[in-house]
Amino acid sequence: MHLFHKAPDGGAASGVTGYFIVEIKSLFSIVLLHFSPGSREAYHSHAFNAVTIWVWGRVKEHLLSGETLGWKAGRIKYTPRDNFHKVEALTHAWALCFRGPWVDYWQESRSGQLVILTHGRQEVSTYAV
Repeated sequence: MHLFHKAPDGGAASGVTGYFIVEIKSLFSIVLLHFSPGSREAYHSHAFNAVTIWVWGRVKEHLLSGETLGWKAGRIKYTPRDNFHKVEALTHAWALCFRGPWVDYWQESRSGQLVILTHGRQEVSTYAV
């Protein structure tokens, strides 16, 4: 359990900083996210389902299907844990995120490799895709 802490969210390469209000991974988390402009190249799923309220800025969500969605302040977004995507911040952007309980594994796609991750972003296995 963590209360009121700041940490990179999605790994150091993501450009996202999390200001965690509460994080109890077995139950839920509430976090204020700051997205710096740009995006990391890794498409990814999540260890949790999430509801995000965009409070400032604009982002694009790129899906593996090739579809691109736009999000801006005032919009509410549901992200299921199996949503394989990447987020590109067009400006500095802020979002309030409510996350459900974590599962033990999620995935990232990096340079033609599918990487299975677990808690602490530890790599469990890697597969060529």
